[in-house]
Amino acid sequence: MAISVKIPTPLRKLTDGVSTVNVEGHNIEKIISNLELEYPGISERLCDENGQLRAFVNIFVNGEDIRYLSGMESVIADGDEISIVPAVAGG
Repeated sequence: MAISVKIPTPLRKLTDGVSTVNVEGHNIEKIISNLELEYPGISERLCDENGQLRAFVNIFVNGEDIRYLSGMESVIADGDEISIVPAVAGG
């Protein structure tokens, strides 16, 4: 099953400018792993050295933050939409 993943502007240099990509996977961890196979370098921008989501990166499944679901183990179903959203700070 191919899942639609929305890529934020800062990461589009890794996807040749493409804003939405399709990738296979049954959970967020596998989605990121498969994104890395297709777009090398993307996982290090999303995850730390322990494989955990970086604090400044938010991932949403159908509008729900994975931190309030099951984190990296959040189950993905056919037709789900994933959005990668970098945290924004300002002052």
